[in-house]
Amino acid sequence: MNLKKSTLLNFLLSAITFLFISINSYSQNNSGQETTGIDNINTITTSVPFLLISPDSRSGAMGDVGVAISPDANAVHWNPAKLVFIDPIKDVGFSMSYSPWLRALVNDINLAYLSGYKRLDRFSTIGASLRYFSLGNITFTDNVGSTIREFKPSEFAFDVVYSRKLSDNFSAGISARYINSNLTGGTPVAGAETKPGQSVATDLSLYYISNPFKIAEKNSTIAFGTNISNIGAKMSYTDGGVSDFIPTNLRLGSTISSEIDEFNKFSFSVDLNKLLVPTNPIYELDNGSVVYDASGNPVVLSGRSQFPEIGVASGIFGSFTDAPGTPIFDDNGSTIGIENGSKFKEELNEVNLSLGAEFLYSELFALRAGYFYEHPTKGNRRFISFGAGVKYKVLELDLSYIIANNQSPLANTIRFSIKLNMGGAEPKEE
Repeated sequence: MNLKKSTLLNFLLSAITFLFISINSYSQNNSGQETTGIDNINTITTSVPFLLISPDSRSGAMGDVGVAISPDANAVHWNPAKLVFIDPIKDVGFSMSYSPWLRALVNDINLAYLSGYKRLDRFSTIGASLRYFSLGNITFTDNVGSTIREFKPSEFAFDVVYSRKLSDNFSAGISARYINSNLTGGTPVAGAETKPGQSVATDLSLYYISNPFKIAEKNSTIAFGTNISNIGAKMSYTDGGVSDFIPTNLRLGSTISSEIDEFNKFSFSVDLNKLLVPTNPIYELDNGSVVYDASGNPVVLSGRSQFPEIGVASGIFGSFTDAPGTPIFDDNGSTIGIENGSKFKEELNEVNLSLGAEFLYSELFALRAGYFYEHPTKGNRRFISFGAGVKYKVLELDLSYIIANNQSPLANTIRFSIKLNMGGAEPKEE
């Protein structure tokens, strides 16, 4: 990729948003008034969105579900609380994943992920992970096109987690995370000195799995999980510059599993996701131009003003009610109001849906499929995924593939994962 020297804000914004968002044109006329209707694009952007990328092939094949599926080493990402429910004979486990990312756009972006766990006793398990995201090669040039330097931007996050059983069916988990985002390598941009963005964050998670019960005379279980991830400090790439939210995210999900017979098992999962960061407000327009107040700040028509800067806790709790809705314009391009009911509708549009299914034969072979949906006004990521897994003794190999049903940069993405599970003595009761 070649980048002209531009403003720091534009550079960082483009580096972040091109990973996830393809925007379609919008606007429609309704009874002589121009409204943006269902095409009113208002995507939520954050720093370090790589933290939300599904890192492993199993969940990647199932539409990015993961908060309540049966636990493995990748639970460090999806729901740390699940780790303590891994089969007791699997005393130690590791998972390594690699994703050549956004191959439809570029050929030098990839995500690598390594995670592992160690059972301490019957009631507790610890884990850790390292996530490394390479954004390829960038050539910095000046205003006349002369090369300043070559640089390979990258981001990484390191986690440690602890999972604890609170009862035979219920557990809780907590994580600590260090995040580093080096997009410029210290190269000045538009005369501004830059630095790597850094932050610390935590995840808080819960997991419940029922005792076996019967569905059509088949032994079945149902599990529920929730994980609030990336609760942490904002990130800045300059001293004294604007700080951006990291992608604090609420994930809720459930999995129902049933043993078809002695060898065959089927599960179906659903996850719901919502970013817990502020939604961009709608500003008042006069003849198509933004209206400013006496302090030089744009006047908010609907939603939450960004001035003064919103804090992390306030952003999390306010994220459930700050959707601005759909503006109504007059013939001159001035805003005259907000469509009735559009604020609540937009809040619902901010929830992403993941559906996934897994068929397991004799704990040796798995087939998986899934679907992911994001509303068109919030990023428009929609895809079908599928994959398979095989197990040989202590090794497991998983593959997944994405078929996007729109012009998504996620199309044709392949993930590879290898898992290693090592047994140990039965954990002692305490």
